[in-house]
Amino acid sequence: MTVRMEHANLCVRDIEAMIWFLTTAFPEFRVRADQADDDGSRWVHVGNDDTYIALSSAWESGDAPFAPYSGLPGVNHLGYEVDDAEALRARMLAAGFEESTVPNHHPHRQRVYFRDPEGNDWEFVQYFSTDPAERNDYELLA
Repeated sequence: MTVRMEHANLCVRDIEAMIWFLTTAFPEFRVRADQADDDGSRWVHVGNDDTYIALSSAWESGDAPFAPYSGLPGVNHLGYEVDDAEALRARMLAAGFEESTVPNHHPHRQRVYFRDPEGNDWEFVQYFSTDPAERNDYELLA
C-alpha cells in the first residue's frame, strides 16, 4: 500500500493571511477552491494538483492561538519536504514571517521552521541523500 498525505484541514481566524503564508512557502500553490457553505462559513483549498491545505473559517474566536509544544492536545507542527530549504527560508523571512526554530545542522538534511499567522508551527525539510538510513538518521542531530 502506498501512503501519501493528500491534504490537511485547518480551522483558522484569517483565511487571507493563511493563503499568503502558504503561497509564500509554496509558490506553486494556488487557490483551488474558495466557497461558502449554506451557513455562510468560508472554506478554501490552497495547493497544487496533488496536495492541498483546506482552510475553514473559525466561528469561535478563542482566547489565544494554540501554542505548539505546550503539552496541550493539538498538532505541534506540520512537516513538508522541499527542494530548497534555504530559498524557502529567504522567501519567508522577506515576507515577514517568524522563524520558530533556529536552523539546525545535519549532514543529510536541512530543516527550517516558521509560524503561520494563526500560531501554528510548520517544518520544511530538504534532504541531501536518497538513502533512507541517512535521511532518517537521529544520531547526528544538531
